[in-house]
Amino acid sequence: MRELIEGRRIAGIVSCLLAGACLAAVAAAARGAPPAPRPAETEVRYPRDPEKLYSYRREHDPNGIGKFYMGREIAHVMGFAGAAWLDRPERETEERLSLLIESLQLQRGMVVADIGAGSGRITLLLAEAVGPEGRVYAVDIQQKMLDLIAAKLKRRKLGNVTLVRGTAKSPRLPQAAVDLVLLVDVYHEFAYPYEMLYEISRALKPGGRVVFVEYRMEDPRVPIKRVHKMSEAQVRREASWPEFGLRHERTIGVLPRQHIIVFRKVSGVLRSTTPGGPAD
Repeated sequence: MRELIEGRRIAGIVSCLLAGACLAAVAAAARGAPPAPRPAETEVRYPRDPEKLYSYRREHDPNGIGKFYMGREIAHVMGFAGAAWLDRPERETEERLSLLIESLQLQRGMVVADIGAGSGRITLLLAEAVGPEGRVYAVDIQQKMLDLIAAKLKRRKLGNVTLVRGTAKSPRLPQAAVDLVLLVDVYHEFAYPYEMLYEISRALKPGGRVVFVEYRMEDPRVPIKRVHKMSEAQVRREASWPEFGLRHERTIGVLPRQHIIVFRKVSGVLRSTTPGGPAD
């Protein structure tokens, strides 16, 4: 009898613990706990063969990787050594980051992603804009950059940022979970732009936005190497594959040196202007 009573007592404790775990999970969901990043090894089936979209040349810009996408050479990725340049004091004057954040019209509680977060300077601005009830995914492929951001978050006591180690083909964002994806001076460095933009589009909620911020190719006065600039027309062309479901909404011209090019995720697949080609 004693053994039976003891067994029932232990079973009751286990049941309580399991129930407590379930309640904790429900409570976390009620608090808006962010979806976890997707596993890095997730296999994706693309609507078309991406490799057929790329070409390679031996003779190319030394600042590029010799790989071309839709007529544009892809630039080398800025390494961790460039973190100090991203945090330079004159950056606000040169690029007006505060005006960029204002132009995004962010609201408290939004979920945003800063892809190619680098030193985290923009991540911190986004975290403040969406507030503690919002969420920022800071995505980078370099662990040293993420470590730098983590240190800044600790000093600022910001708890609404999730650090994500992305891959060259995926930002590893949860699907249909993000209100806005921000790409500041990084899209032109993607080694796999088709795959990345396909994954970004899948991460957006219906009606969500992806915003490209790129140095203006059209302006020769912008003191940036050519391969690190993009024209508005080229960005619009590359973002318009129908399977992305992205429609150009507007281009904002308030920054001294960069375009702010805004696309919105629409329902379904957009019509293509040419068989198998980009949409309007």
